[in-house]
Amino acid sequence: MTEPNEALKPDDFPLEAEKGRVCRQDGKPIARTDTEAMAHEIAERLNAEEHRREEDKWSA
Repeated sequence: MTEPNEALKPDDFPLEAEKGRVCRQDGKPIARTDTEAMAHEIAERLNAEEHRREEDKWSA
């Protein structure tokens, strides 16, 4: 898992969910969840937020 205060970087995206874990591109887990569905939901939301952030950066 990443260090508690370690921020995600653009290179960490897109995040993936596998077996109740949310993982960075390099496969390093960043979070554990109670269910696989929850891991997928968290990864999806974080990926969407990062995508919006990147779009905002290029549209400015």
